[in-house]
Amino acid sequence: MKSLVLAACASMALIGPALAQDTPETLVTILTAPEPQTQLMAMVLAMQAAQQGAAPHILLCGPAGDIALKDAPESATAPQPPRDMSPKGLLSKIAGMPNAKVEVCAIYLPGKRAQADALMDGVTVAQPPAMAAAMIAPNARIASY
Repeated sequence: MKSLVLAACASMALIGPALAQDTPETLVTILTAPEPQTQLMAMVLAMQAAQQGAAPHILLCGPAGDIALKDAPESATAPQPPRDMSPKGLLSKIAGMPNAKVEVCAIYLPGKRAQADALMDGVTVAQPPAMAAAMIAPNARIASY
């Protein structure tokens, strides 16, 4: 029995380093949802992950790309309960973080017949090879909404 307890303790000592290695350096958030509540929650979780040490990398596609526009629709700027935050407001905070990357899909602006100057500060156009590399990086996790 004593050897079983010692073996269990030894295996537990190995779990700590393994869990530490599983902590992602980057949270890649892919957001396509059109609903403001879903968009805001995606931003809340990206911000929480950033506060816990993960670098946020946000990719906005389709209707979700609208929150990155300088002239965003009211659905992106309207305050949401319970803290009266908006998807665009929180996205702006994330985009201003030094380790954050916020991008729209490469096909978003052409689909809108718009140029990069239509995007708010801190938001760029994703390059598919770089985005794919970010998604498959061993130190990244992906959240998709």
